[in-house]
Formats: sequence, C-alpha cells, structure tokens
Amino acid sequence: MKIRLKLLSVLVIGSMMLLAACSGNNNSSNGVTEETNQSTKPSEKPTELTVAFPIFAAQPKDMQAVEDAVNEIALEKINVKVKLVPISFANWTQQTNLMFSSGEKLDLMPTIYTYNQAVSQGQLIPLDELLEKHGQGIIAALDPTTLGAAKIKGTIYGVPTLHEMASVNGVTMRKDLVEKYQINTDNIKSLEDLEDVLRTVKAGEPDMAPLIPSTIGASILDNYLTYDRLDNTLGVLPEFDNNLQAVNLYESEEYAGRIQMVRKWYEEGLILKDASTNQTNPLDLVKSNRGFALLTSAHPAALAETVNGDVSLKTIAFSEPPVSTTSQITNTMWGIAVNSKAPEKAMEFLNLMYSDKEIVDLLIWGIEGKHYEIKSENVIDFPEGVDAQSSGYYLNMGWLFGNQFISFVWEGTDPELWEKVKQFNETAIKSKALGFSFDPTSVKTEVAAIGNVITQYRIPLETGSVDPDKILPKFIENLKTAGIDKVIAEKQKQLDEWAKVNQ
Repeated sequence: MKIRLKLLSVLVIGSMMLLAACSGNNNSSNGVTEETNQSTKPSEKPTELTVAFPIFAAQPKDMQAVEDAVNEIALEKINVKVKLVPISFANWTQQTNLMFSSGEKLDLMPTIYTYNQAVSQGQLIPLDELLEKHGQGIIAALDPTTLGAAKIKGTIYGVPTLHEMASVNGVTMRKDLVEKYQINTDNIKSLEDLEDVLRTVKAGEPDMAPLIPSTIGASILDNYLTYDRLDNTLGVLPEFDNNLQAVNLYESEEYAGRIQMVRKWYEEGLILKDASTNQTNPLDLVKSNRGFALLTSAHPAALAETVNGDVSLKTIAFSEPPVSTTSQITNTMWGIAVNSKAPEKAMEFLNLMYSDKEIVDLLIWGIEGKHYEIKSENVIDFPEGVDAQSSGYYLNMGWLFGNQFISFVWEGTDPELWEKVKQFNETAIKSKALGFSFDPTSVKTEVAAIGNVITQYRIPLETGSVDPDKILPKFIENLKTAGIDKVIAEKQKQLDEWAKVNQ
C-alpha cells in the first residue's frame, strides 16, 4: 500500500446520515439538489470559478485534462467552469496571502491547520445560509456534530473534508527489524512499553537511532497526545476532559515526567542524536538505516502494513481508545474566499466535491484509463506501463478533496477502508471541548511572544537534547514573562462561555 499522508495525521464522527449519503452516490443527481438542477438554463453564460489548493510536487502535466473533465460535468450539472490552481506547499501561504491582498480572483480554497487564522483575518465568508440553499450534499455527508465543530462564534466559515476525525497514539516501526528481533507487538500497549523495544534494536543495530522525530521540525512527542490542544496548546485539557479547566501543559507534572523519560532515552542513544535540528524526512531516515521507529497518530489507514520503496512499515496502536477533538475535524477545511464574486455558484461546486463521485474521483485520482484503471468494484491501480513517476496525475492527496469516502481506494489498500474509518470515527471518545474554537484576537501580542519562547525551548526539551532539570524551569519562566497565564485565562473565559451554550 502506498503511504498515505496524514495531516497529520488525519479526520468524521460517522452517522446513519453519512452512511446513507455514501451509499446513494450512484443516483443521477449525485447529491445535487433538484432546485439547483432546475435553476440551470443551457442558454446562461457559465460562471467561472477559481479553485486553489496546495500540492507537494510540481504541477501535474495532465492538470488541464483533469480540469477539462471536471468542467464537462460541472457545466452540465450547475453551469460552472472551474480553473484549478495548484500551488506548492512551500509557496501556499505567501501566494494565497498575495491573492487576498491584491483582490485576485479566488473562489474556493482549503485551509490546512489554519482555519481559525483564516477566519480571524477575514479571508473566508460565512456559509450558513449558502449551505442551507445549495449545500444539501455537504449536509448529508457531514453529521451535525462534525459540521458544528466548524462553527466559530456560532458561524460556519468552512466545511471539513471527510477523513479520519479521531486518532489513537501509536508507533510506526520497520517491519523487517520487528521480525528480526522477534518483537512481540502485542506487548506494546503504552509509550513506556517502547523502552525495551528500543534497547533491543539499539543493541542489534548500534549505528541506528531506534526512535526518530515524526517529521522535519517536529519533536519526539509531537504525535503523542494525552490532552486536547484547544487549538494552540497554550492552555490544554488533560485527558480530554478535566471538567473543562484549561491548564499550562508545560507546567504540568505529566509533561515534566515525559520529557525526563525522553531525556533518559536520548542519553542511552535511543533517540536520533541530532533530532532537534534534523532536516531529513523520517522515511528517508528509515530507508537509509538511520532510524527504526517514530511515534504516530494511528487510525485505520495507518494501521495497515505500508511499503515505501524496499522498506515495509508496521504501525500499531497503543491500548488507548481513539479520541476526537475539534482540531482533528477542522485541520482540513474548504471555504469560500472573501474575493469570490459568485459565492452561490462556489457553494454549488463545493457541494459537488462532497456528493458527486465522478468529480471526487477526478480530483483525487485523475482520468479513468489514463491515470488509473478499475480492478474491482471500488479498487483501482495504475494502467499498464504507468507508475507514480510517469503518471500525468498522481497527487495521492485524497484527504484534501472534499469527500474521499465516496472515492475509489488504491490497490493494496483494504477495500473496506472507508467503512472502517467511518466506524473508527463513530466509536471515538469525544473531547469534552469538541466544537470549541479559541479566538486569540485579544491576546495576539502575547501569543506571538509565547510562540518565540516555544520555538526556542520545546523541541530541544522534547527530543531529549537538553537537561530538563536545568532548561524546563527557564522555559516556564519565559512563558510566564511572555504572558501565557493571560492567554490561558482568556481561553478559559471563552471555554466557559462556550460551555454555557453547548454543554
């Protein structure tokens, strides 16, 4: 199976409405309301929309062909033509900010972990009325709790993409070494249980780092959460409840104990020596025999065995229940830009991205026969003679485009993956603050100052690179000087106000 990006890991608290929506995607309307179809007249001039989105690689050579195929459907169903504008992740923030500041044409765009920021900056328009008029496919695909998590001060500015909307802490390891050292993964039920495994690998592979960061610029602990971040970790909810009382994570006994453990592992050589400054992708570290394992946010797609080049990876979940938080739902959102001159038509096209299987498959996988071929009912693979490198359209970013639950799955992936993800989302424990979003506007100066402090101290502490006995007190002192207590007090105030309405 090709490795799927997680934003994170990635992800819908399922419902019967969602299942009915997904199972009914073969009807002729594909989720477009009868009212919308009746309002489209062949003689009307098509509305032109600009749809921007980030990608990891260079622009696919067949982007125009995919755009043409999308427009053939969109013209017939809603009398819309779209211009697809892929932008590299490296340039995404700068280029979209430029589009907003210059008033450049932009109708639809996703936010990737920046939903609250985009709303606070006035980049997205309210969607509540537009959803009621033209978003019936979206409403059918997203249960009320999921859609409600998108509300900021009672208003919806974006709609979540459908993906794993919960996660459980886990670890990804090289399968060949798991087998070589006869590691019993059933005995790995917690973070602490990893210690003996890491020591075993270190003894047998002295030149390898048993544990590495989950990505470039991350710490060892970034993907190990036992609390609700409440958007920005400046005031968190321990054990996803704590009677809705936010606390300073970095001042907690749990945090102190965890970084002491990480420090011990680092001193024993169980953690990558340059973990705090590493600039190598974790998969490259694994493939080059420099790393064995990394902590991950696990979910059904991640728990399958994956293959990257010649290296097979095995992910296991710790024995904790999956948990759903607001940030797991809102990490990838689609909204209508304030620049849009045709918000109703933009909503109609967004509705197709959540309800029309042909549109969804085109955006995610490209054109049948050219970029993929159907192997069975819902499983696809490359056509003969085509691979990931030669394909003219292989974004491998299903999590980005609306409703991937109605799309195909790739060969080597569990054919029942989407049903399993829905069930995973359904059974997840919900954070007591699910649906709460923090508005940092009144403390933005303090938030910026705190960010600088965290940049200086957090990763060295969470990779074991520095002595926590000496550095943690300085970290806490500088956080307080920067105003973290004021930020937490403001967050608690907003949390209390939110609870009065929602609890």
